Amino acid sequence: MAEEETPVLDALAEITAVSIDRCNLDDREIMLARIAALVAVDAPPASYLLNAGTASGVGITLEDVQGILIAVAPVVGTPRVVAASGNLASALGFAVAVIEAELEAELNAESEG
Repeated sequence: MAEEETPVLDALAEITAVSIDRCNLDDREIMLARIAALVAVDAPPASYLLNAGTASGVGITLEDVQGILIAVAPVVGTPRVVAASGNLASALGFAVAVIEAELEAELNAESEG
């Protein structure tokens, strides 16, 4: 499949754009709601990873995420909050590994050039 052929990602991007256009919440509130929804549906690490950049970009902090987990715990239950914590940690670990690999590749390219 060619790089420009990404029908699933394109559809998700379109759905997200429509959702944001029709929502009266500010960007930070949208991301808080989305993180809470990810916890509620027992989202996999990749879902958290896909939202991490935007969440960080609108000022969502680790303390905010911890607050979300505490706030939704009575509704979604302990198992979902524990699973979400693990999935968030996995997503963060993956993101850190990618960043480290990119930095290492850059350093290697600089030392070779």
